[in-house]
Amino acid sequence: MLYYLLEYIRRTLHPPGFGMFRFLTFRAGAAAVTALIIAFWLGPKFIRMLKKHQIGEAAKLEAPKTHLSKAGTPTMGGLIVLSATLIPALLWADIKNGYIQLILFVTAWLGLVGFVDDYLKVVAKKPKGLIGKYKIVGQVIAGLVVGGAIYFFPGHIDPSLVKYASSTTIPFFKHMEFDFGIMYIPMVIFVITATSNAVNLTDGLDGLAAGTVGIVVLTLAAISYMSGNAEISQYLTIPFLRGNGELSVYCAALVGGALGFLWFNAYPAQIFMGDTGSLALGGAIGALCVLIKKEFLLPTLGGVFLVETLSVIIQRVWFKYTKRKYGAGRRVFKMAPLHHHFEMQGWPEPKIVTRFYIVAILLMILSLATFKVR
Repeated sequence: MLYYLLEYIRRTLHPPGFGMFRFLTFRAGAAAVTALIIAFWLGPKFIRMLKKHQIGEAAKLEAPKTHLSKAGTPTMGGLIVLSATLIPALLWADIKNGYIQLILFVTAWLGLVGFVDDYLKVVAKKPKGLIGKYKIVGQVIAGLVVGGAIYFFPGHIDPSLVKYASSTTIPFFKHMEFDFGIMYIPMVIFVITATSNAVNLTDGLDGLAAGTVGIVVLTLAAISYMSGNAEISQYLTIPFLRGNGELSVYCAALVGGALGFLWFNAYPAQIFMGDTGSLALGGAIGALCVLIKKEFLLPTLGGVFLVETLSVIIQRVWFKYTKRKYGAGRRVFKMAPLHHHFEMQGWPEPKIVTRFYIVAILLMILSLATFKVR
């Protein structure tokens, strides 16, 4: 919205220097700074309010015993991240852009689903929160909207998207695309649902989800900028999607919001993200990969989230199999998700989080390398 006001002033009054507001790089930087300011301003106020109303995390029996001391820590901090993401995006991005409209919808919608879950847990005192199948329904709706919009109305989102509506690029290969055809919408639903739940599983240590999400989204900001630039996309032999670069403004806002939240969420955490943040941020990552046509890059770029999810699946499948075969369930990991396994081995929480950051950065470098190693 601020973008339109500044553009109107530039066109009518022609003040010197206002031309910079047209550039994506400037608006992305402004969005990131705005997000940081909002997070730093909102964080202490929100933490005090939650403490005043005694809205805190309940003790998790399925977590390591060291987590019992975290009971009572304010949760639903995802509202800080979402506010610090959505407000700057609305201010600095072109909200008439179809990509921006879709990513804002996914973020707000899954934030609402997560908020309902958190509210039922910490306010209504229902330990299980929102029933799992209702969470899935919310995630499926997000996938249906994004997938349906791209598949049936690509020209309304971006005329250059028509050519690539149901297809995606394949990492490490030049001029090679995979067309999902009629399976495109189910694929989008799967990607958004899986990524949303994967980040939710990763949100188990102080600063882990916020930091890894920030690293992944920073990479997606660079990719969206390259996809929306005719010269760079041609040089890298990736599809040119004219309006795609606008997503870099949203990504910058999300990175700023995640960093601002990390200030309060770093060990020892003053506030937890809760499902309000993890479901929304995970869904946003999945939607971004869909919108920039890099779905096959997600297992590499989001490798931390993938491994965390696989550890849970392996643990449950092996436990059920051994229980049926031997009468007593056995475990592959000391505890799942994987970060809890390392905790049970005696690793300090900050060390686990830092090493996961390092892995996420290495995966970021590998993901960006796929654009040249082809």
